[in-house]
Amino acid sequence: MTNDESDGGTREATPLSLQSGPHEGDFAFRWAYGNPEAPFTIVEFGDFECPYCGAAKPVLAELVNGSEGQVRLVWRHFPLFEPHPYALTAALAAEAAGHQGAFWPMAGLLFKNQASLDDASIVRYGEQLGLDTTALVGDPAQRFADAVRTDYQDGVDAGVHGTPTLFVNGVPYTDGVTVTDLRDTMGLSRKRPSRFRR
Repeated sequence: MTNDESDGGTREATPLSLQSGPHEGDFAFRWAYGNPEAPFTIVEFGDFECPYCGAAKPVLAELVNGSEGQVRLVWRHFPLFEPHPYALTAALAAEAAGHQGAFWPMAGLLFKNQASLDDASIVRYGEQLGLDTTALVGDPAQRFADAVRTDYQDGVDAGVHGTPTLFVNGVPYTDGVTVTDLRDTMGLSRKRPSRFRR
């Protein structure tokens, strides 16, 4: 996990307020991947320029894809703009792509190309996805700043200070970001009930 260098606080993460079930229009569930009825929801506060988030991406995708509908992933923006100068640009581009129906494909390209997140590169990624690239960068993308800001503030309020930070059904997750550890935590690898099950 990488720390937000602008935040010297060490407060402990508090449970994130989450509801269960489908959430049409609920801000926290705008960018969800997996079964909307899944009993387990992982909320990731992440940064597209963060190498640890990049390493977590295939792990979380494998977890969701192999869960037989038991797990879904929700993305929340937490751009660490001081150590990662292109994190905010990438977050705005992902939002803009999401409003063209391509959040997860754009997220995949941003993670795949973490060393190239400048405006010109993002436009190229948008072209690959067949998007309106004029909305992805610069002033047009600024209309999505409030969404990114709200995600970030929600993270701060929940005690997030680095990325990736995960919550499982609203409870801070502090074990290893591996498929095995996550499955064990949720009780998906054993029959006894998990402490995260509601």
